[in-house]
Amino acid sequence: MRGLYAIYRKEMSHYFVSPVAYAVVPIFLILSAVFFNMYLADGIKASFEASMEAMQGGAAIPFDVPSAVMGAFLSLVGTILLFLTPLLTMGVYSEERKRGTMELLLTSPITDWQIVLGKFFASLSLFIIMILPTVLYVVYMFAHSEPVPPWRLIAGGYLGVLLLGVTLLAIGSFLSALTENQIVAGVLVLGISLLLWVVGFFAGTGNGVIAQSLQYLALLQHYNPFVRGVIDTTGLIFFASWIFFAIFLTMRAVDSMRWRRA
Repeated sequence: MRGLYAIYRKEMSHYFVSPVAYAVVPIFLILSAVFFNMYLADGIKASFEASMEAMQGGAAIPFDVPSAVMGAFLSLVGTILLFLTPLLTMGVYSEERKRGTMELLLTSPITDWQIVLGKFFASLSLFIIMILPTVLYVVYMFAHSEPVPPWRLIAGGYLGVLLLGVTLLAIGSFLSALTENQIVAGVLVLGISLLLWVVGFFAGTGNGVIAQSLQYLALLQHYNPFVRGVIDTTGLIFFASWIFFAIFLTMRAVDSMRWRRA
């Protein structure tokens, strides 16, 4: 565990010494704040218009502002993460290999799983730091809503955000271990993430076993239930499988570096 913590601390210090944390986190928070305010304003306007129609004798159409705003907001957060997570992971291994410091890690008394998990937990920590302030937006909205919506909507929604982010980080770490070029790693991560995001749209136009398989691989299909506050067992298994599989491949990639050096 001491070796894992040493890797974790080194990676966290690298994030905050380099421009990565100071660029990615503010960009995400600014975009999320702007769109959250926009969605909230639109929701309040729609609710006000529905109330006016009811007062004028029309049929009252109930409008759940908190659920509508949170659903639209978390859907947008998922899209933003597709483009920002490559910036968090593209240099995790590729930069180490380019600078030659990966050789030092491989010759140190640290196991492969300590290297992989130490780097992964550092990326995850930065991701949580980035996401956490947005929880305050939603909590504030829920606390000032009447009646107060079920708090499980927030728990389910942000569980989905966490699972999506961890999956993208795990895939990004693996792809970063395959090349010495950060740009190539970033493009690979973005390309694979987008492919997994939109594959469901292509599968929706067909039928049969192949179309169903592609539909199952779509990140969006498993993310959407969490956005609605529904904790889906299928989604939990899907994301957990991707996370463990990507971490396993990363360990194999690091192990291959050690053998190539030998």
